[in-house]
Amino acid sequence: MKKGIHPAYKTIDVVQTDGTTFQTRSCYKGDRMVLEIDSKSHPFFTGKNLLIDTAGRVERFNKRFEKTKAIKDAKTK
Repeated sequence: MKKGIHPAYKTIDVVQTDGTTFQTRSCYKGDRMVLEIDSKSHPFFTGKNLLIDTAGRVERFNKRFEKTKAIKDAKTK
């Protein structure tokens, strides 16, 4: 293998959302990786899937869709 072209592969500490830690080997630049989400806190794995309509995004989409449909209908008439 060529020298000087491969990233450093070293042991790092991974901190999960509940505070548990484990060691693994990685090319991660730091010595410690703190996870924001993992299998213990992600809704898919916990079974607490919720569809949250943030700031009325669905309603805004429906309004825009109605406007474009009205424009399209006006062109066809």
